[in-house]
Amino acid sequence: MPIEFADFGKRLVLIAGPCVIESEEHVHRMARGIRQAVGEFVFKASFDKANRTSVGAYRGPGLKEGLRILAGVKAEGFPILTDIHEAWQAEPAAEVADILQIPAFLCRQTDLLIAAGRTGRIVNIKKGQFVAPHDIHRAAEKVASTGNHRVVLTERGSSFGYNNLVVDMRGLKIMRDAGRPVVFDATHSVQLPGGAGAASSGQPEFIAPLARAAVAVGIDGVFVEVHDCPEKALSDGANALRLDLLADFWRSLLGIDALVSRRNPTAC
Repeated sequence: MPIEFADFGKRLVLIAGPCVIESEEHVHRMARGIRQAVGEFVFKASFDKANRTSVGAYRGPGLKEGLRILAGVKAEGFPILTDIHEAWQAEPAAEVADILQIPAFLCRQTDLLIAAGRTGRIVNIKKGQFVAPHDIHRAAEKVASTGNHRVVLTERGSSFGYNNLVVDMRGLKIMRDAGRPVVFDATHSVQLPGGAGAASSGQPEFIAPLARAAVAVGIDGVFVEVHDCPEKALSDGANALRLDLLADFWRSLLGIDALVSRRNPTAC
């Protein structure tokens, strides 16, 4: 089923999938495995990871082949989210993706934000590790200047010294009070950028605790990179959630959301 912008206010939305397209067979297998574990969700995979730590790191199949693969996944009934890194990618990506994602490192790039907004698709802006929660609404305003107000903001941790991130739970409320739906990226928030030298490392043992805390604050969605074999993942395996852990993970978050739901007038 397609994803609607209003869904972010009606229920806790799950965005899940591998960091990058590794193969056509893998993304189809992952999409089906995630659906079996949790039911309805938005499938996430990147056709290109242009911001890898090392020049030799795997980036993905590229725009043309990646969008062809994602179109096949969409044909099976999965809503699609994918990243764009340059303004010219917005239009072709929007032909397949329901949600265009702006990477954290690019969240201030005006031309990119405006190009994404002009497609009319939902735009998910990752809050840069260097951006305060009370400032990220400026990026949303750039998208909205095109007349497209379907903007979601995603928290993915803030820089905390070198090779480390920290999540300030106050920021989730600050971002949400600005009037936009807020998603918590539970896997990138436990990343240790560049922590493995030529690659990033991570602390996946903190994925579930941070996600539970974020849902308890009161958010609209959870973003989690999922892989069936994280130790063999071609990108971000060190901070991915194992597929076989997803069902229990999501069940616990739905339970917390039911207690602190947006439909509860005492929730933030």
